[in-house]
Amino acid sequence: MNGLCDASRSVLIIIDLQERLMPAIHEGDAVVKNALRLAQTAKLLGIPVLGTAQNPQGLGPNVAEVHAQCDRVFAKMDFDACAEPAFLDALAGEQRELIVAGCEAHVCVLQSVLGLLGRGHRVRLVADAIGSRVPFNKQIAMERARAAGAELLTTEMVLFEWMRSAAHPKFKDMLRLVK
Repeated sequence: MNGLCDASRSVLIIIDLQERLMPAIHEGDAVVKNALRLAQTAKLLGIPVLGTAQNPQGLGPNVAEVHAQCDRVFAKMDFDACAEPAFLDALAGEQRELIVAGCEAHVCVLQSVLGLLGRGHRVRLVADAIGSRVPFNKQIAMERARAAGAELLTTEMVLFEWMRSAAHPKFKDMLRLVK
């Protein structure tokens, strides 16, 4: 995959940032903060934001601030979000570039990314908005996703690529989220 992130073709997917899980995630506060920045900027730009929640009856709801930014949240039991027909239906239509954040990198994020890549989607992983309990699990998951065809980015890469220019009418709004 080449080129910059394109706001007009992007969909942000936030996987399983659940309140009960986040205290166990290595640097979980930073993961949530970066996912929130992505979601808030996506909302500024009219980019769809989809969320998932793994076994919400058992693991509870997503972090409230992130959940509030999602256009839709899909409850799931399978680790791969692609096993949820409604999730795939939400991605149907024109080919989009999927910007992915969430937890845990080596379980639900990786399995969903592999499922999306296997269905021909363009996937970009926001490495600093993805977490795992154990950093080594995240590292290996990122390596595996990259080898399968996903591109790795950071939150600020995505935000500034969506803007393209300091002259963008929403640039100052986005910049307030970064600082």
